Amino acid sequence: MRASDAERERIAELLREAVAEGRLEMDEFEQRLETAYTARTHGELEPLVQDLPAPGTAVAQVGSSAPAPLRGSAANWPARIGGTATSKGGFALWGGFNRKGRWTVGRRFTAFAMWGGGEIDLREADFEDRDVVIRCIAIMGGIHVTAPPELNVDVRGVGIMGGFGEGSNEDGETVPEAPRVTITGLALMGGVGVERKRTKAERRRLKEAEEAERAARVRQRLDGPDTGPGGGGRKELG
Repeated sequence: MRASDAERERIAELLREAVAEGRLEMDEFEQRLETAYTARTHGELEPLVQDLPAPGTAVAQVGSSAPAPLRGSAANWPARIGGTATSKGGFALWGGFNRKGRWTVGRRFTAFAMWGGGEIDLREADFEDRDVVIRCIAIMGGIHVTAPPELNVDVRGVGIMGGFGEGSNEDGETVPEAPRVTITGLALMGGVGVERKRTKAERRRLKEAEEAERAARVRQRLDGPDTGPGGGGRKELG
């Protein structure tokens, strides 16, 4: 069966979501994306996503009219809650630690940095429980927490000759289905920063979606019915 433009675009969207989740490396993503856009048949498209289903969701079949499920930071949040924690803390003394990519945050996570630094990235993380407490202690050091805009985050820490609080945030609304994360602790002559920020892959996906929407509106205006006496020709703009 010959593939349509809509089917090729559906596969491309699944690939973008996969790279946003860390399921594909960038070079593999680019190869598959190029194959998707040059594919002529369903048989060429199907192998590109056969190994990419998200946990708890089903990949839309090629040729199906159903839209692809949302994943990444805009994911089906209930599917990202539960399971065994892969990390319950981080420690840095004259050094550093990081937790990022695909990992499962413990319901109680303690981070300590003294004369060092730590990075906690929640944008692609799963969560052991709906309610999570992240306790950060920074003594003459720093800890940086990055969360997606949709996550419910409550910052309650204290800074003494240091700072404990939220930095610059990207636009976005929290959603009730997302976990509730309380960030508390102490920054003594150090700093704990909390930032809401999307991943580069997701920002690129959103930008592409906005560009596609704008293009569709332009096409709709160009292809609209002629309101003149002759009936259905193209409508002149401007």
